[in-house]
Amino acid sequence: MASFTPFHTSVALPYQLYNSLFLTLPFETIYETGTLLPLLSRACETGYEKKQSPADILNRFRKEHAAQTDEAAYHGLLFQFIQYVERQVVLFDALEDAAFARLNDLDGEGTIPALKDKAEFRQKLSELPAQLRDFRLRIVLTAHPTQFYPGPVLGIITDLDQAIQANDLTAINSLLMQLGKTPFIKAEKPTPLDEATSLIWYLENVFYHTVPYVLGRMAEAITTLQQPVSPADLSGMVQMGFWPGGDRDGNPYVNSSITVQVAAQLRQAVLRSYRADIRGLRRRLTFKHVEPRMAAVELRLLRTIRAEKDAYRDSSELLAELDQVRDILLAEHQGLFLDRLDEFRTRVRAFGFHFAALDIRQDSRIHGRVMEALYSGRTKGKVSYAKLSPGERLSFLEQFRGSFQPAELSEPVERDVLEALRDLRQIQKTNGEAACQRYIISNCRGAHNVLEVLAMARAVGWKAPIPLDVVPLFETVDDLQAAPEAMESLYINKTYRKHLGERGMRQTIMLGFSDGTKDGGYLMANWSIFRAKEALTQVSRQHGVSVVFFDGRGGPPSRGGGNTHRFYASQGNRIESREIQLTVQGQTISSNFGTLRSASYNLEQLLSAGIEQNLYSPEKESLSEPQRLLMQDLAERSFQYYQAFKQDPLFLPYLRDVGPLEYYGQTNIGSRPSRRSKGGELKFEDLRAIPFVGTWSQLKQNVPGFYGIGYAMEHYEQAGRLDEVKALYRDSAFFRTLADNSMMALSKCFFPLTRHLARHPVYGEFWKGIHREFELSRRLLLAVSDLPELMANTPANQASVRLRERIVLPLLTIQQYALERLREERDALNPAQEKALRQLVLRSMYGIINAGRNSA
Repeated sequence: MASFTPFHTSVALPYQLYNSLFLTLPFETIYETGTLLPLLSRACETGYEKKQSPADILNRFRKEHAAQTDEAAYHGLLFQFIQYVERQVVLFDALEDAAFARLNDLDGEGTIPALKDKAEFRQKLSELPAQLRDFRLRIVLTAHPTQFYPGPVLGIITDLDQAIQANDLTAINSLLMQLGKTPFIKAEKPTPLDEATSLIWYLENVFYHTVPYVLGRMAEAITTLQQPVSPADLSGMVQMGFWPGGDRDGNPYVNSSITVQVAAQLRQAVLRSYRADIRGLRRRLTFKHVEPRMAAVELRLLRTIRAEKDAYRDSSELLAELDQVRDILLAEHQGLFLDRLDEFRTRVRAFGFHFAALDIRQDSRIHGRVMEALYSGRTKGKVSYAKLSPGERLSFLEQFRGSFQPAELSEPVERDVLEALRDLRQIQKTNGEAACQRYIISNCRGAHNVLEVLAMARAVGWKAPIPLDVVPLFETVDDLQAAPEAMESLYINKTYRKHLGERGMRQTIMLGFSDGTKDGGYLMANWSIFRAKEALTQVSRQHGVSVVFFDGRGGPPSRGGGNTHRFYASQGNRIESREIQLTVQGQTISSNFGTLRSASYNLEQLLSAGIEQNLYSPEKESLSEPQRLLMQDLAERSFQYYQAFKQDPLFLPYLRDVGPLEYYGQTNIGSRPSRRSKGGELKFEDLRAIPFVGTWSQLKQNVPGFYGIGYAMEHYEQAGRLDEVKALYRDSAFFRTLADNSMMALSKCFFPLTRHLARHPVYGEFWKGIHREFELSRRLLLAVSDLPELMANTPANQASVRLRERIVLPLLTIQQYALERLREERDALNPAQEKALRQLVLRSMYGIINAGRNSA
């Protein structure tokens, strides 16, 4: 008898069962569409086995199953297939969410119970409480557009999850009917306020509940009779950050007014959640001397929401009153319902009156334009700020005092820089200092960029000590290499060192994985960030500065995603790791933190990775010196190969003509423009990371996740030294994590989809080069890992990827069919045909991206 895996019994088989319910829904044409779709799927599979092109497959399918339809009607049928598959993907997502506890051991490796057991086994249990008090995890939600599900569909997924767990067929059928009638696309682009509202949903419905739950699990794990620990004692361990409304880098629709409104939204959301909790507590805390106090708390909280007199000034006042209630419960009522009150106190300590810390981010080049105006005002335009020597520039920034009004600047984007710094003070006054105290500098090129922010803050009225942490963001390979020298020049700068002293000698540095990979390739980007962290840790320690690294990560391995917790557990003792800070965006939010179970599990994985790194890192280095030399050589070889590939004249035309690169701006999933320049010829530097990575993903080529790895390892194979790379995989958790994540990217490739391009007169050799590197990378990664096939060491994830790819195969085929016709028949198409084909490309993007879950 065949043995079925948990994935097969919990996801694959139920998918087949519930998928059949679509055929019973009372919608026009759904039975015909649902009956023909399996035939199309099979036609795609057999067609690609026979090396047919997408156009060949769809033309043959039309001849066999839709011969009586004209082209317009056939395109309508393809559109119906797209809509049907979109809903199949939603069903699959809900099934995986419902099966999460069966597919993941919630008390296994990387969880809090396992952390305790391991510490006890290694005789480190007594050290664990101190590590917990010192460690911090910050999850920063960003609005970067990698999520194609609108809000109503996310709600349906949540309800389907619950109905599937209850095996409620009536509810499932009703939800599938609702799904059939719910639009998947947005008529207009979301505003930054819309994006903020969407992500606040996760704060209210997921993190508000999971953070105290995880802290409770942690407190329970380390508490003893001699040293009791409550979740409230650990409330600072998990912090939330927020970018929608604060991140204006490349987004002209985010301005100071939006920032203030989003800060107000966050405040109102957490206060509403508090009031709901208070109402629930009042139904239990009905005791003498307690009930009147709780009634007063609710009344005062309501006044705070309404901004009336006698409102709480800050969360500390609310906590003080709750502490009084707690004392009475203990003294007079045997601590009845104390756990409920303590859970609420933990929430107030964790979320304050701000819910999540709003970060401000802008590009250093915009700051340079503002500084030009400030400097011109001092010199009456006689000398340009940009032409100052580095020493002259630093001297000016250190000495600058005086006021400068935003209205004196003519460009809105420049005015916004000063307005944001000015209004930041009001946000801190209303929501608390923690609500908005970081300013991130994109494209940071040196110490002067950091001092510019402080100079601009002084220009709009800030006085020392300035309650603002200035965070440089280093992204390109060159900037990462120059980062240690830039930071050292800041640490020895008297003005900045004084500011650091006022901020507790704590410096946050952000490192960008997405643009790093786009710039230098997968292996070099990750190695450059690793080395930069080591060098920045060393220079910071030398100058008595506590450095915190903030990682800008996306969903797929090429943007810093993949098995993130394994990455943090492999850092070694040369990298400061008292805090883990990372961005989470789009699909990664919904897939990793979309439900209470998955959010709790993934928070625990990150916490355990960071704590274990600190608990055990003094005992080990991540890499020995020979391993470092090997990593450096592999990274340099892959970098050179990737650079040659990137500089090929066909690189950008290939992405534009063969993939859906230029359609990202039409998807209406994010407020930020999809390219940096406003128009003109597309340049590599104009490409944003998400459309760049997403286009390779839609092509099922995933170049940013592997390109150059095979070439680099082949050198060692030809020299008879591949065993050295095998040993590196076996002995280095860092390299093993990179290799495994790259194999995840390779597993999502499907080159038969674009095999027809091998015969293309322009792109044929270019495609063959990509395919050769794919085959080489796959073969050698399997060789060094001793795995029989890609992702064999994570069978549930492997099965999920395979089934998702099968579901979405018709969409991939339809998209490539439409792109091929638009490319090859451009002059022969009439306007109606061109419009229909463009719509097929655009609509197919939604299901393909959603099926990938971490594809952009």
